[in-house]
Amino acid sequence: MTTVLLRTAAELRARARGGRRAVVMTMGALHEGHATLIRTAREIAGPDGEVVVTVFVNPLQFGEGEDLDRYPRTLEADLKIAEESGADVVFAPAVDEVYPGGEPQVRVSAGPMGERLEGGARPGHFDGMLTVVAKLLHLTRPDAALYGQKDAQQLALIRRMTRDLNFGIEIVGVPTVREEDGLALSSRNRYLSPTERRTALALSRALFAGGDRHAAQEALRARAREVPATRARAEALSAIGESRAAADTHAVAKAAPGGPATVRAAARLVLDDAARLDPPLALDYLALVDPSDFTEIEDDFTGEAVLAVAARVGTTRLIDNIPLTFGAAS
Repeated sequence: MTTVLLRTAAELRARARGGRRAVVMTMGALHEGHATLIRTAREIAGPDGEVVVTVFVNPLQFGEGEDLDRYPRTLEADLKIAEESGADVVFAPAVDEVYPGGEPQVRVSAGPMGERLEGGARPGHFDGMLTVVAKLLHLTRPDAALYGQKDAQQLALIRRMTRDLNFGIEIVGVPTVREEDGLALSSRNRYLSPTERRTALALSRALFAGGDRHAAQEALRARAREVPATRARAEALSAIGESRAAADTHAVAKAAPGGPATVRAAARLVLDDAARLDPPLALDYLALVDPSDFTEIEDDFTGEAVLAVAARVGTTRLIDNIPLTFGAAS
């Protein structure tokens, strides 16, 4: 397959279309996470469809003092990865092609959800992101658009925008791709020195610690439900390493499934340790939220949730998250 590089919307409109078109939006500096998105898009589009990869560093979503100027731009390497992964087209427009009248006066507002977590740390970021996503969806006119779950709040807002504004496009979330040491793949990882990278591993370790605690608690509740409320129940609880909980089986049976507070605490412990490393990890936030609106969940919450973290190591800001389900066995 030969991937075609297009620079203008007119060139993209002129292409004959057959089958489904799937689009993967990127800011370039492609890595294996992007390649996974492109391969998934290829499966969705099918052999008769078309996969379009956009490469555009959007100035609207960079705040004052952020890394717009130094953000990596590697179009030649991006073309190679896109081609190897199954893309038909790389659409890499200039800024004046996307914003022909300069910065747009009318923009998409992310609303209250866009002011939380990432939006609180980066004011205006999500308005800029949704504005360019809306424009690129109009320019590429796909049947499906794919985004990584690593940017969970971004994915949630795009889903909300396309639903609220009747875009009629299928939005597909693709699981986070990680390096062998657990660090979530990101174009910004290249900024990390070896010592900074060792500190940065605390992000994924914290999430996994919270996830492990959640899994252990869910297993405890499931085990408690399987045995009568007698001594046998206490013995069953003790057998899976929860002797303190086994001392009060009634409390265990009535406790909130999964215990969000203890999940947060397990993750926080890892992050607190990382704050004492050299170089230290500077935490922006640790949050356990409802993915429908990114508000913190209560201890009686059941359903899908996201455990999310953002932190700086040196001058590099990184984010990560994992999905969790509370009360799955209920």
